[in-house]
Amino acid sequence: MKKSSSNRFICIHGHFYQPPRENPWLEAVEVQDSAFPYHDWNERVTAECYAPNSRSRMHDNDGRIINIVNNYEFISFNFGPTLLSWMSEYAPEALRWIIEGDRLSCERYNGHGNAIAQVYNHIIMPLADSRDKETQVKWGIADFRYRFGRQPEGMWLAETAVDTATLEALAAEGIRFTILASRQAKQCRPLGKKMWIALDGNVDTRVPYFCCLPSGRKIAVFFYHGAIARSVAFEGLLSNGDNFYNRFLSVFDWKEDNVRLAHVATDGESYGHHHRFGDMALAYALNQIYKDSRVEITNYAAFLEQYPPQWEVMIHEDSSWSCVHGVERWRADCGCNTGHPGWHQGWRAPLRLALDSLKERLDRLFELKGAEYFNGPWAARNAYINVILDRSPESINRFFKEQGRGVMSRESRVSALKLLEMRRHSLLMFTSCGWFFDEISGLEATQILKYACRAIQLARAFGEDLEGEFVTSLEKAPSNVQEYSNGRGVWEKIVKPAMVDLERVLAHYAISSLYHERIDQDKIYCFDITCHDIQVDSHGSSDLAVGRLSASSRLTLEEKDMTYAVLHFGGLDFHCALRPSRSPEEYEGLGRQLFKNFQDGSPGEVYAVMIKEFPERDYRLKDIFVEERRKLIEIALKPRLEEYNETFERLAMQDEGTIRSLAGLSYPIPRQMLVAISNGLDWHLVRAAQALPSAGTFQAISTLWEHGRSWNYQPYREKLNRILTLKLEEVLEKLRKLDPKPVLASAHEVLEVARMFNISVELWRSQNLFLDFCSECARPEPDLRKSFEDFALRIGLSKEILQWPG
Repeated sequence: MKKSSSNRFICIHGHFYQPPRENPWLEAVEVQDSAFPYHDWNERVTAECYAPNSRSRMHDNDGRIINIVNNYEFISFNFGPTLLSWMSEYAPEALRWIIEGDRLSCERYNGHGNAIAQVYNHIIMPLADSRDKETQVKWGIADFRYRFGRQPEGMWLAETAVDTATLEALAAEGIRFTILASRQAKQCRPLGKKMWIALDGNVDTRVPYFCCLPSGRKIAVFFYHGAIARSVAFEGLLSNGDNFYNRFLSVFDWKEDNVRLAHVATDGESYGHHHRFGDMALAYALNQIYKDSRVEITNYAAFLEQYPPQWEVMIHEDSSWSCVHGVERWRADCGCNTGHPGWHQGWRAPLRLALDSLKERLDRLFELKGAEYFNGPWAARNAYINVILDRSPESINRFFKEQGRGVMSRESRVSALKLLEMRRHSLLMFTSCGWFFDEISGLEATQILKYACRAIQLARAFGEDLEGEFVTSLEKAPSNVQEYSNGRGVWEKIVKPAMVDLERVLAHYAISSLYHERIDQDKIYCFDITCHDIQVDSHGSSDLAVGRLSASSRLTLEEKDMTYAVLHFGGLDFHCALRPSRSPEEYEGLGRQLFKNFQDGSPGEVYAVMIKEFPERDYRLKDIFVEERRKLIEIALKPRLEEYNETFERLAMQDEGTIRSLAGLSYPIPRQMLVAISNGLDWHLVRAAQALPSAGTFQAISTLWEHGRSWNYQPYREKLNRILTLKLEEVLEKLRKLDPKPVLASAHEVLEVARMFNISVELWRSQNLFLDFCSECARPEPDLRKSFEDFALRIGLSKEILQWPG
């Protein structure tokens, strides 16, 4: 990055964050249909925003890509720790580029990176007590160090919600600065002066400020430009990169010589998710700024080192960027909402009070029981982040060596870990998103209630049942949805049915065992499964499985060993029963009895024995975790769906001539006929597309397409788009392993099929794969180089962007 000859700097900050979506019992995000065609909203927003910003496109006048920019190398940013945890497993490539952007910025700015930390799980800090404030900051810093390999200099506050105690918590941990909205500045004065200047929201955002704290510490504060932030978020500023760039230039008074900083902070999701192609507008603006010798791109830490504050500021206590009433949005019906006419938010205050009361009970339990296991319970909670980040046996052993009271038995460790998980969920249940939206039965509010449910469940291990009192408190939280009436209805209909224990995990695995090959050591989400024995038999449309399983939680180390029997009557009628394992002889006798009745053709007798031998709860298909449930439903329905396909195929073949004649006569094809013939063609085309690029497949697809065109067939484009997008990526991944010429030929074949059906496949990852290969392989011979250039043009790249080593 060039050094500016002027004293004008520009900094763009993106706050990248998603509400936690993981199942609190499984530690994983389950499928979310509203995010289709993606698995869940984390995956969708990553595809639309987080990943594109790591390799953002710049185009020439013909729309071809001439440059790719890692925006994270040039903007200030923070990512929520809970989001980064998800990305580390499900979007590692995007995370790698994010970290690389920070690393390169450290090189550019004398060790001052673009990335800053965030309070751990996005709680409203002014509403937290001092212990929770401390843990949120310590955990946020530890997570940042773990991801970025350095100490953070700044920290983002959830919703920029702030009070003096929060700033004290940041400064006590060595945080040098934070970012706030301009209306959060109350008054200011030059350093060393006594007279305060009232601001009334008119703070000069172009300079930094020190906030001097009662402890004697101080922390720098940057107040972002509110008007630009509003234009980015709500007024379409990102529709034009030049307008975005020029908006920053308008902040400066070009006649003055003082050092000035034009800067903005918004939700990072504006750059691609909220506003399509927002990442490209950002990349374009960054390039324009880079080329403009009058200004320089910077980040907050680098600016702070060169130009420390000359002004002191006093903040408005209990203020935020997303509620004009301070922090009332997270504890009252203040009027701030997301726009459901006629709805109230009278549930917010009772929900806050219910969770505050639950937290007090959990705090007392933690202090009382924690003293039995830890040298200092609260210090142990602060240190527990190291286990959250690394749950390996070595990490857990190290934690107990440092925090535990002497040598601890396995049972003591299980209890200690349950206490710490209880406290983790009691922090998660205050995630700000739970109050932000309009309804207590919404996804975000039910998510924090699920965290509360998990904390209550863990407290039961220590003889405390806190559910009754908590649910009674929820009755005071009215719902806008008649079905639920109030928070109790939400708890009973949405939250409590989601609860998971080791028995439900084992029931899930047991029912799945009907269709899966035996694996002695397996995993389900955050649980380890040991299969000691399994026997499966089928008779007609019925199935029976009997076995013995153990499950162990990787979070608490709790274990359970159970014997099970699963009876499938056919269709979607599954019954599973469990009981604690007894002697091998008893297990073998049970199996003999059940299988004898089953082989005699009497599933009813089998079920009667199951009721007698397994008197506890009966698990059904609805108790299986959603993704495996869907797989089992697909397996169970497969024979019936094949019958449908065969019927449609037979009818379509019988009426093929008639349908062609109707099309030739311009007579609308009757719906019944259209359904039959379209279904058959859909099925054949999807199978053929999945088989690409095998020999003969392209010709088969062409034949099917010509057949369909004769009667104006409309293909299942949405599904074919997804198949062809993934197929093209799969082909290009082979560039590093195989001869490039046939690989490119196969890729052309996939693209030709897409052209045939007028489908615009998603090219973003395919372009990356191709460019990465070109940047790593030796300079090709002229004929191969021509093949590369032709393919580049076909996938929207300019020839000039191809770079060969050496």
